[in-house]
Amino acid sequence: MPYLPKIVLHCPNGEPPGLDALIEGFLKDGVIFVGVVGKDASRIEDIIDEIVVSDGSDDSRTLLTASHGFETLEQALHFAQMLTGEFAGEVQVVEV
Repeated sequence: MPYLPKIVLHCPNGEPPGLDALIEGFLKDGVIFVGVVGKDASRIEDIIDEIVVSDGSDDSRTLLTASHGFETLEQALHFAQMLTGEFAGEVQVVEV
């Protein structure tokens, strides 16, 4: 089942194993936003940005990211739901 275009990635234990493959799956499914909440959220967001940019040769690889290290899952969901324009729509929580 494909991912929805907006994801809140819940990482209560920090960086999950297989993060590279997970992000590649998000990109393949057309995900346009990933908000990270949980332990080390800011660092995980930076890693996601590095995965997306890769070597910089593919301009089609874009993803808006946000980190919510000191917020609850509910607050991160609320933030994602409030996005408008091309980022409007349902939000999917992915627990890792």
